[in-house]
Amino acid sequence: MRSFDFRRAVDRTEALSMASAQQARYIGGGTNLVDLMRQNIETPAALVDVSRLPATSETMADGGLVIGAAVRNSVVAAHPVVRSHYPMLSRALLAGASAQIRNMATVGGNIMQRTRCSYFYDAAGSSCNKRDPGAGCDAIGGFNRYHAILGTSEHCIATHPSDMCVALAALDATVHLLGPDGERRVLLIDFHQLPGDTPHIETVLRERELITAIELTPSVAAKNSAYRKVRDRSSYAFALVSVAAGMEVVDGKIKDVRIALGGVAAKPWRCVQAEQALHGQAPTRERFLAAAAAELTAAKTFDGNAFKTELVKRTIAAVLGELTGAEA
Repeated sequence: MRSFDFRRAVDRTEALSMASAQQARYIGGGTNLVDLMRQNIETPAALVDVSRLPATSETMADGGLVIGAAVRNSVVAAHPVVRSHYPMLSRALLAGASAQIRNMATVGGNIMQRTRCSYFYDAAGSSCNKRDPGAGCDAIGGFNRYHAILGTSEHCIATHPSDMCVALAALDATVHLLGPDGERRVLLIDFHQLPGDTPHIETVLRERELITAIELTPSVAAKNSAYRKVRDRSSYAFALVSVAAGMEVVDGKIKDVRIALGGVAAKPWRCVQAEQALHGQAPTRERFLAAAAAELTAAKTFDGNAFKTELVKRTIAAVLGELTGAEA
């Protein structure tokens, strides 16, 4: 780890001012950034600690919820409004990492965490376009069991590791940002970028912008929701495939459905095609499987992860079946 300056901000204005230093990065709980610095993958000249910014949540008049970026993951998971109105989010957070890490990790930091691709972390011996643009991608011809099958490019097949963000994508969450040019809001599904020709550019954040909050809007589908994570071991493991889903059924027909996937793309993957296929249909396992298959028509698999296509279909069907009683 290289030397760096450390500054602690007491409010957002001070945080923006401190971040004006060249190569400064914001740090909350540090559960990912510090690891990257130890590996010399991230080498900021300065860190601006934003963990002391107000860690508050506000319930809106319509039943929505605004959660501050400095709120700890464990606090969000236990929040009574989250548990009752957005259960997929609580379940996603509890499925991620360990209790100790959840007690340190912040909402803003969770959104900003980077891939856990082993080639990305192997700075001494592996080629990685995300870490070193133009170097190549050793994962494509290497061990890629944990890698993406959707939204990939010839330059990168890494996956985004967050559980929380998968639920936020399904919930149509909005990310609140503050930068030198003022405030703006971005849908979570638009916040992270697919690799394309520039896998090292992972988000739409502008220079010195700070995540200040996430906003959730209420819906019947959000309240009737679930999260399922399939992994190689039962705890403290990243997803092979995860599914966040919510559904509203009226008079035997699907009125609203939200589905997002983790472990399959460089960003939380919103299943637009599957949702369109299910809208207005009766909730049956056969239709769930067919909708999942429609979502996967553009999937590109590799030697180590071809099993993910079938795993995605079955997991989507299982989660939707859990919500509707249509499980096999």
